[in-house]
Amino acid sequence: MDHILQNNEVQVIGKAVTDIEYSHKVYGEGFYSFELEIPRLSDSSDFIPVTVSERLLMPFGDIKGKVFKVTGQFRSYNQYEEGKNRLILTLFTLEIEEVGVKELSRNYNMLHLKGFVCKNPIYRTTPFGREITDILLAVNRSYHKSDYIPCITWGRNARYAKNLNTGDAIEIWGRIQSRTYQKKLESGEVIKKVAYEVSVSKMEINEQNNKLDEVEEA
Repeated sequence: MDHILQNNEVQVIGKAVTDIEYSHKVYGEGFYSFELEIPRLSDSSDFIPVTVSERLLMPFGDIKGKVFKVTGQFRSYNQYEEGKNRLILTLFTLEIEEVGVKELSRNYNMLHLKGFVCKNPIYRTTPFGREITDILLAVNRSYHKSDYIPCITWGRNARYAKNLNTGDAIEIWGRIQSRTYQKKLESGEVIKKVAYEVSVSKMEINEQNNKLDEVEEA
């Protein structure tokens, strides 16, 4: 499994807050999804979609309300919705174990990715003056597939990341976060939606001479 996790590794501890739902089947193996609540250091939480094989779920029975440690990868796939392709993100489970409720206090949400910038970064500032740069990272997977992961950098990292170019190789560390926002439909109706992204705490940029410039969050 170390080889599989080389470019994309996630470890989280959270509480299952939904029952499992059938997702899809691959070569006769069924996969299910559920939502995991992962506490932050603040009073808020991230709610992350998890995909898991029926074979890994068998020992647990009903999962809602149970606390799990999940090791896997942050993956993406395209879903045709409302006349266009939408990027769907999920934590794909490679290992799962039930742990005690006390483990939630660790605020355990760790991610490591190696990939390539696949579109020009977008630099912006919030109304409160905080600097942010958005990056879309292409992370290679087995069988010539790639995952496309939206990442958000802050402060000094944001100022550095805004100068990246498409094709630059970078390595990042951070956490998966969920963010709610409102979307206005053509009918005028406003609906609540959830976005998932990586909040970057540390990054390394591979220069042409293979030297690594390390930048840590201010």
